[in-house]
Amino acid sequence: MTDHAKSRHDESDAGLDAIISERRRLIALAYRLLGSLAEAEDAVQETYTRWYAMSRQQQDAIQSPGAWLTTVATRVCLDLLGSARVRRERYVGEWIPEPLPERTDWISGRSGTAATDPADPADRVTLDESVSMAFLVALESMTPNQRVALILHDVFGYPFAEIAGITGRTPAACRELASSARRRVRTSRPPAAPAAHQALLVRDFKQAWDTQDINALVGLLAPGAKFTADGGGVVAAALHPIEGGEGIARYLTDLAVLTSGGLTVLERTVNGRAGLVIEHEGVTVAVYAFDVTDDRITHIWAVRNPEKLRPWTAG
Repeated sequence: MTDHAKSRHDESDAGLDAIISERRRLIALAYRLLGSLAEAEDAVQETYTRWYAMSRQQQDAIQSPGAWLTTVATRVCLDLLGSARVRRERYVGEWIPEPLPERTDWISGRSGTAATDPADPADRVTLDESVSMAFLVALESMTPNQRVALILHDVFGYPFAEIAGITGRTPAACRELASSARRRVRTSRPPAAPAAHQALLVRDFKQAWDTQDINALVGLLAPGAKFTADGGGVVAAALHPIEGGEGIARYLTDLAVLTSGGLTVLERTVNGRAGLVIEHEGVTVAVYAFDVTDDRITHIWAVRNPEKLRPWTAG
């Protein structure tokens, strides 16, 4: 191989490595936009399919492959969000975002410091917060464009000028979309308790549940707490949210009696926060995510749909 040919080969390998290295960031972005790891992986696969469908000359003409991949992945996600709304209207019971096991690459995002917005710096969403179940559920109340503007700007640090190029809107419109999305997040939930505090409450909750201590459970739950389950019509689960601390405590103690035998409840990190995983003979059958405000549990999300639990058993 001549020196010139070797140089071209090395450049090609370096370019390929750079393209492949974007995959983790793209999945982190797509998961936040879609609330589903399986759909995120499909979106990223479609993005790469479009990249490799281009000729080498077309690829070389793209000044920033990373920006191109982000643009395409975001647009694929926008298309999926439109069809997802139709699918979720036909979903059996409540739809909950797919829970994530504890892995740092789910959280990783764009390198560098996020763009600052002096108008509301306290509202900026951190990478860890942006995968919490409470935040992902709040995203469900937003339009697809609000979700894209908020995630790209506040979480991944993209300036509104770049977001405008991705979405086909003006920078001013993207700024307003992000602002309205932040207001939705603020009104949908109070500030979360520190992670360490939540871990202690979840541990106490597990102990009370193990011993079927209904009074202890009631004491750990806020009076207006809510329990939401997602069985997807595949397994048995409450079709509608259960509200009120006492009602939830009684439901859970009855559930413990009905399902006793062969089940193991484990403390695990769920979407960056303390949660519980229920296993049967080594297979994950439910994942519980929690939201905590002050000294009480305010929301429990119980994901039982087996299709959303595959990463928990496979890992």
